[in-house]
Amino acid sequence: MTHDKSIAPKPGLLRKINRFVGYAVNTFEVSVMVFCVAALAVLLIANVMARTFFQSIYFAEEVSAFLVILLTFTGLSYGVRRARHIRMGAFLDHMPPKMEKIFIFIISLVSAVVMAIMAWASWEYLQNAMAMGHTTPALRLPRWTFYIILPIGFTLAAIQYLRTIAKNIVEPDPWLSPDQKSEYEEADGGRP
Repeated sequence: MTHDKSIAPKPGLLRKINRFVGYAVNTFEVSVMVFCVAALAVLLIANVMARTFFQSIYFAEEVSAFLVILLTFTGLSYGVRRARHIRMGAFLDHMPPKMEKIFIFIISLVSAVVMAIMAWASWEYLQNAMAMGHTTPALRLPRWTFYIILPIGFTLAAIQYLRTIAKNIVEPDPWLSPDQKSEYEEADGGRP
């Protein structure tokens, strides 16, 4: 029996764009997080060795703080998109799929609103920091450069929660995130 490929549905333009954007964003986020962790490791090890034999690296604390902030708020969007955030998994896993989908929808909506509020508040904080004109002690960089990632990270997380809502509207099965389907399996192979 031959399989006619013309019968299979072809992904639409929006689906192709979504896949490409998802791949690009994922690659960027993972690259930033890997860079931050590697840079932190190198910087902290170098600082310990320098402090042991000579003197501490004068900018190590500032750069470490920046890298931790960058890692945290880049990871926020990544965590939401990959369903690696804290959630009530045991609670959701024991629900029927339709009820689970409703709860995921509500949780995602509330989380998107909270992330949007945090994005707005961090944007105001960033503008306030820019207006003050403070600089960092060691590198003499404007302090606000450390806070640029805050509204970006919160906004991207809000967008990922909205994508989760859209995915649950479009798809028949429950999705924990735009990239993670809810696939709880018991020992007997099915849902409770």
